[in-house]
Amino acid sequence: MTITRRRFNVLTGASALTLGLCASAPALLGAAKPRAVIIGGGAGGATAARYIAKDSKGAIDVTLIEPTRRYYTCFFSNLYLGGFRTFDSIGHGYDKLATEYDINVVHDWAVSIDRDKKQVVLASGARVPYDRLIVAPGIDIKYDSVPGYSVDAAGVMPHAWKSGTQAQLLKAKIDGMKEGGTFVMVPPPNPFRCPPGPYERISMIAHAFKQKNPKAKIIILDPKKKFSKQGLFMDGWQQHYPGMIEWIDPGSHGGIKNVNPDTMEIVTDLDTFKADAACVIPAQKAGTIAALAGLTDKNGWCPIKPETMQSSVDENIHVIGDASIAAAMPKSGFSANSQAKSAAMAIRAALIDAKAFPARYSNTCWSLIGKNDGIKVGAKYKAGAEKIEPTSKFISKVGETEDLRAQTYEESVGWYSGITADIFG
Repeated sequence: MTITRRRFNVLTGASALTLGLCASAPALLGAAKPRAVIIGGGAGGATAARYIAKDSKGAIDVTLIEPTRRYYTCFFSNLYLGGFRTFDSIGHGYDKLATEYDINVVHDWAVSIDRDKKQVVLASGARVPYDRLIVAPGIDIKYDSVPGYSVDAAGVMPHAWKSGTQAQLLKAKIDGMKEGGTFVMVPPPNPFRCPPGPYERISMIAHAFKQKNPKAKIIILDPKKKFSKQGLFMDGWQQHYPGMIEWIDPGSHGGIKNVNPDTMEIVTDLDTFKADAACVIPAQKAGTIAALAGLTDKNGWCPIKPETMQSSVDENIHVIGDASIAAAMPKSGFSANSQAKSAAMAIRAALIDAKAFPARYSNTCWSLIGKNDGIKVGAKYKAGAEKIEPTSKFISKVGETEDLRAQTYEESVGWYSGITADIFG
């Protein structure tokens, strides 16, 4: 466990953290200030920490708890698989949040939340007190939702639905697949992180095969009858990768009965599919800390109040990003960034009486089908009385010009640069 902040050097150990964040050291960290704590340093959590610190101008003591020192975005990881990005280019650190925004960045695991005492308990044994807490843990994987799949199986048939080493493993499987071999994907059921993501991934894998393994075959065994941007993806696959990709819906394959990483077989009612490489993406749920804190519903996600992203079960906790039930908003990096800003505004209003404006949310999901062939879908949203509601929508269309598709791709590259700067400083 490490804590980093402008005003002192790196401290390690539970005793150091307790000294730094509890009332025993008011002169050092200004314990008299209201305290905002954020669990999770991804697109939602890091954005929230930055905006609370930046816009409160030091009036709120901000602590960000994130176990990893470098965060690799799930969004744009598909472009790494396709050879359009390097792995390093999707990795981001926390130094600027600590040094430029005076945020306590604590590299440790949050293992529980004591809601009565308003404290986060860390793996090191330290307790971090809060006045308002943001929980942004992202997703956890329901390994047993796919018969035969497990944590160990993910080492052979990677899901790569959390970026980092899993993405590197999947790329190695793609690059090392035998010539003319078969790649099989099992996408997740709804709801899941990044609805177009599995199909952009197929596009990027097909692009990689087209360059180095053009006789390869890709089979998609989907548990869903339809998927995001389906017409756009299928039209693009036909144009860029004719004959390479076969999408099989559940009405045809009858459901996944078993996956066997030892034999690389995926068993369905239709057939047993032998894979030379595979990606299995199970069902998902809110990150474990949310369930441990009693913030989830029976389906494993966190209900929230649409205006402030406050938990429906605890007004002192806000849940943002993939873990939340944000109604019409998809689980995406853009959504998390947008929700973080509304939660940050609500927290500033609650803790230092700052002005709050009506919440407004937005999202765009870009996807790359082939070189310079970008598509997008998105919407703007408002906080309704019961749920977040769309106010306008847009989506790319089949038959757009090459120039427009290239422009859409360039727009996505600019967005990535801009949003990662907005998140990490």
